[in-house]
Amino acid sequence: MSPAGWDDVVAIAKRYPGVEETTSHGRPSLKVGRKFLAAHRSNPDALVIKTTDMHEREALLASRPDVFFTTPHYDGYPAVLVRLDRIETALLEELVEDAWRTHALKKHLREHAG
Repeated sequence: MSPAGWDDVVAIAKRYPGVEETTSHGRPSLKVGRKFLAAHRSNPDALVIKTTDMHEREALLASRPDVFFTTPHYDGYPAVLVRLDRIETALLEELVEDAWRTHALKKHLREHAG
């Protein structure tokens, strides 16, 4: 398994209608329908990605502490940080799709189902 990078995240996300590359707090990020999906951060180098809800967030954190983590900044927010150098491609694809499905506009969901 070769380590994933931000370009891989963007390529996965661009498979879905309505995804835009933008910035969030000065960092490269992805949005759909003006809603935050994910961002690349440094210190530590990681992906910040929205989860469907707080239950999914906690399940991810408990399931793979070698891959998923958080910082106090994200307490109470449905998102996890992902060590891109440790995540399998299939799991990364699933996370991106879940984030997109949760936050996409209905027209984007219909277009994707098309």
